[in-house]
Amino acid sequence: MSAPAAQPPLQLDRTRAKRRAAWRRRGMVAAFMSPWILGFTIFFAYPLVMTAYLSFTHYDLLGSPRWIGLANYRYLFTTDQTVWPAVKNTLWFIAIAVPLQALFALGIALMLSRARRGVGVFRTVFYLPALAPPVAATLGFVYLLNPATGPVNTLLGKVGIEGPLWFDSPQWAKPSLTLLALWGIGNTMIIFLAAVLDVPRHLYESAELDGAGAFARMRYVTLPTISPVILFAVVIGVIEGLQYFTQAYVAASVAGGSATYSAEAANSLGYPEDSTLFYPVLLYQQGFRYFNMGYASAMAMLLLAVAFAVTFVIVHNSRRFVHYQAPGR
Repeated sequence: MSAPAAQPPLQLDRTRAKRRAAWRRRGMVAAFMSPWILGFTIFFAYPLVMTAYLSFTHYDLLGSPRWIGLANYRYLFTTDQTVWPAVKNTLWFIAIAVPLQALFALGIALMLSRARRGVGVFRTVFYLPALAPPVAATLGFVYLLNPATGPVNTLLGKVGIEGPLWFDSPQWAKPSLTLLALWGIGNTMIIFLAAVLDVPRHLYESAELDGAGAFARMRYVTLPTISPVILFAVVIGVIEGLQYFTQAYVAASVAGGSATYSAEAANSLGYPEDSTLFYPVLLYQQGFRYFNMGYASAMAMLLLAVAFAVTFVIVHNSRRFVHYQAPGR
């Protein structure tokens, strides 16, 4: 058999030029993506890998990590008695506060979409609370709901109603945090408002011609059309509920008698009677009060796994109630 003919020099030069051009394009793409790549590597990938490693070690920030295998996870699932109350509080917030936030934001968006005068003012008023820093907003609510001197209980007392203890009561602490969450639904409200205003008008007109009333139009036109946005709000709300920390930490610290970080603030976490001890608060307590960084890393990995699993289940089952509009319609 004869050997294959050698590639002509001109063809070889063209091939090499194409390869060099392709590598230049890849290099340019990598250069433009380098800020994102560096940020992802430094602030996400590396911490994630280190957290996964530390979850299998005993680490107290003072010495070197010592490998202990699955001991942290065994203690987390079988021995630690503080985990279950924290999980119950977190599940309560996700089951009660997150749906209420979505419903309240949707209701405000529907009302604003039908407003005829002062729409810009009302939008601003309902959105402004979302701009308040979480710490400042929580401090304000603790002051307003102070059972002894707060304006809310003072006004209730003038009309003959004995106000609850709010953040000082185990039964009212989480509902008080829920009120705070409902007050700050501006971001979700704006997203819902944009979705409601984007519903095609001809769908409403067709429904009216068929004799559909206001409730029927909302049920069969508005809700199916904005269902992808509802899914987004629910997923984001559940993830934020699993990570709920700042407001619970500040409310417990201030209501427990300490407004600054100190030994008393650390001891007041979960006040009153662990009713505000959410899972991220317990994680913070283990890591930065007891310096059990290995155990806190195991708790963080469990939180990541649960958040991923819950998100996957919601998105996977969303095809039964989420309707995506076909392109061009």
